[in-house]
Amino acid sequence: MAGGAGLAKRLGTFVSGLLECGAFCGIIFGWASLVFVLKERGYFRWLCQPSPTNHTEGLDCSAQDEQFSLVFTIGSFMNNFMTFPMGVVFDRFGTLAARLIAISLYAGGTLLVAFSTPELAVLLFPAMSMLSVGGILLILTNMQVGNLFGKYRSIIITLYNGAFDSSSAIFLIVKLLYAQGLSLQAMFLFLAACSAWHLLRTLFLMPRTRVPYPLPPGYDYGLQCPGRSRSYRTYEEKRPPEENGPEETPLEPPVPRGEAPPPRTTFRACACSWLFAWHVAWLSVMQLRHYLFIGTLNPLLERLSHGDSDAVSTYTNAFAFTQLCGVLCAPWNGLILDWHKRGKRHRPEGARGALADLRAAVVSLVVTVVQCLLFSVCAAVPVLQVQFATFVLQVISRSFLYGGNAAFLAIAFPPQHFGKLYGLAMALSALVALLQYPCVTLVQGPLQGDPFYVNVGLIAVVLLAFVSPVVVARECRRRAKELEAAGTPLTAPPAAETPAEMPH
Repeated sequence: MAGGAGLAKRLGTFVSGLLECGAFCGIIFGWASLVFVLKERGYFRWLCQPSPTNHTEGLDCSAQDEQFSLVFTIGSFMNNFMTFPMGVVFDRFGTLAARLIAISLYAGGTLLVAFSTPELAVLLFPAMSMLSVGGILLILTNMQVGNLFGKYRSIIITLYNGAFDSSSAIFLIVKLLYAQGLSLQAMFLFLAACSAWHLLRTLFLMPRTRVPYPLPPGYDYGLQCPGRSRSYRTYEEKRPPEENGPEETPLEPPVPRGEAPPPRTTFRACACSWLFAWHVAWLSVMQLRHYLFIGTLNPLLERLSHGDSDAVSTYTNAFAFTQLCGVLCAPWNGLILDWHKRGKRHRPEGARGALADLRAAVVSLVVTVVQCLLFSVCAAVPVLQVQFATFVLQVISRSFLYGGNAAFLAIAFPPQHFGKLYGLAMALSALVALLQYPCVTLVQGPLQGDPFYVNVGLIAVVLLAFVSPVVVARECRRRAKELEAAGTPLTAPPAAETPAEMPH
């Protein structure tokens, strides 16, 4: 890429994006650690009622737990539901506009937490929602960084989603520093000040619109020094008027010689397909399982430890530490998705390449469901020590879930619809995630704090996710038959020249 962004700049973009995702984007999912601090400070303490049968200070604080659960439910709902309009903003107006909105929301959310008090605990509701929406929009703009690295695209997408999971450990750091005497206000003011770093990265290490795929010759991005700019915008200005620039044309895979171009697929056709519908179901049922576990972890540990605050703190720390491993687990899914691109053999292109990507996605979808099923089984075991295994399975499953979700949508549908489809999938799954609050109410009420039957019911619900890989496998067979009928060979001739890396 002579004259464009060099390897050093692309690596700087990748590493800084990994840091951004790992330190800011998904901090709301460390909610269990922050709840521990908020309870120490007396947030929603007025909801606790005297109860001689309760194990903690003679108080029944189930209403307090429900209120904290409601904060997390609304925050996690907004995390997903607002992804669709934010995805439309990203697709329509580009990276710069999307990131400026994200930075504003994130800074506002951290400031609300910083200036909240037990008397103003209601500020947690808008604060967590703003942190959620800002974080998901930041990672949405970062996933295009994979376009800069060719055949490692899926690995980078899943790695960024793993870093998103690991960012939940930030609230663990808040918990540990709070125990050392640092104030909650000071820590969240620091997070708000980090918005300056986000802004600098937006200006110098991110494109104004989007990173195209495949990359055009001499592609560059970010602000340039006067007189030395060879940015993509300059490339656009120099091209002939009748020539379409890469960002103005649909980012479809190039069609091999002798193969008919595929018909243009509309967003509506993608959104109304069975492939997308069952993928949303796949995402929704497993996300509900994860959200319910995170949102109720604190009362679950209190129940299993019989009110031992030291044990609750130890297990909360252990859970948060395992979340750090999300960034290590996520690339495994990327390796599964890209397995057919490894080695010296010829990589298929065009429709054959898209079919090979989709077949690899079937394996990824099945592995993710199996992991979530094992996690759900362990979470249903009412033994405190078993929760260590639950934590490990949970972080692996969650890393595969979100990385696989983004990668699958990039593989199965046209790239120009990625932002909208990603946002729509997250928004629809958010509606299902609202069921976590009725589940909490059921546990705290009729089930008297025992989540066993709800956990068993969730195991049965997770089994529905196996339908999605079956639907994708049938789609693979349908596409293979269409290619055979059209006379397109499913394997390339051995002597063929290895083509450039194909987009997912």
